[in-house]
Amino acid sequence: MSDAAATPDLDLRLVRYFMVVAENKHFGRAAAELHLAQPSLSRQIQRLEQVLGVQLMERGPQGASLTAAGREFMVQAQALLGAAADAVARVRAIASRPRIVVGYTSNLIVTPAAQVLRQEYPDAEVKTLHLDWNEPAAALADRRVDVVVARLPFATDDLHVTSLYEEPRVLVVSTGHHLAGRQSVRQEEIRDEVFAVFPAPEWNEFWQASSAVTPAPEGTRVQSIEDNLELVASGRTVTLAPASVRHTRLRPDVVLVPVEDIEPVRVVAASRRGDQNPLVRRFHTLAMARL
Repeated sequence: MSDAAATPDLDLRLVRYFMVVAENKHFGRAAAELHLAQPSLSRQIQRLEQVLGVQLMERGPQGASLTAAGREFMVQAQALLGAAADAVARVRAIASRPRIVVGYTSNLIVTPAAQVLRQEYPDAEVKTLHLDWNEPAAALADRRVDVVVARLPFATDDLHVTSLYEEPRVLVVSTGHHLAGRQSVRQEEIRDEVFAVFPAPEWNEFWQASSAVTPAPEGTRVQSIEDNLELVASGRTVTLAPASVRHTRLRPDVVLVPVEDIEPVRVVAASRRGDQNPLVRRFHTLAMARL
């Protein structure tokens, strides 16, 4: 058997997951940081262990501890991820054609800025990429995108952030909900409502008007916006959403109610701090003017 055939293929995504668990020494905290469900994260680490053929972690009630093999792999993983990021940066830096990938999340439009960028840099490759609600920071970190237009909150450490505009938030309820016919509501009227719970603490803090005063009932933890809306439509929960959701094809079993006295959501453009790509710098300027 050749050396190539004997060498396992490492999925860098799994390696990154391992590093987050190793640094947190706890699957729950790591899952929250990665915006993953804890059982899903545990399965991903098990997949990595199966690929390597070694046990990397000991699981216990107090958290996760590294085995001897895990400690050695952590050192190698740091070097591996650093080399991968460096390889991407170097290849892009020497590419003859300037390139930028603009990420954006649901109901946000980047076309006006992207089109001007294409006109100003006709030889450049300007791509756009839709991201899920929980991906902006991760997509910048792993260089899937160079700049992203998204709604706060998300982790902005080591990011250059340009505020673009504010967007009101509305309450989303089922058509049979007692608030469904209201012209508007105030925060105090929805503090006792049940909100679904997402894996990201900062997301819950901002998008739950109740501020999680009471523990979330079993079955209200969700991974996606679609799952959240399914709970709302069934009458089990309510949720907050940006007002622009009214311009989408909203499902017919939910309605939107303006909230009078709630802080708006802030839409920003974000990129890696210190990025010297002139297209990125120009996009920030165009985003302020055009979006």
